[in-house]
Amino acid sequence: MAEDTAGAPSAPTPGEEFDRRRLARETRDERKVWYFLAYFLFGIHLVAFVMIYAVRHGK
Repeated sequence: MAEDTAGAPSAPTPGEEFDRRRLARETRDERKVWYFLAYFLFGIHLVAFVMIYAVRHGK
């Protein structure tokens, strides 16, 4: 009987399931933060280029 249960995967406990979901949510949230940072930095550079253009071409 010990041979039957030795190789079979056991069902995750509620604590393990919670940890797995928390890790997945944390990974997704971290990815969103990186996307936000990338868009923010891109926007800052875009505004800076527009301001440089305005200053150089203004009369």
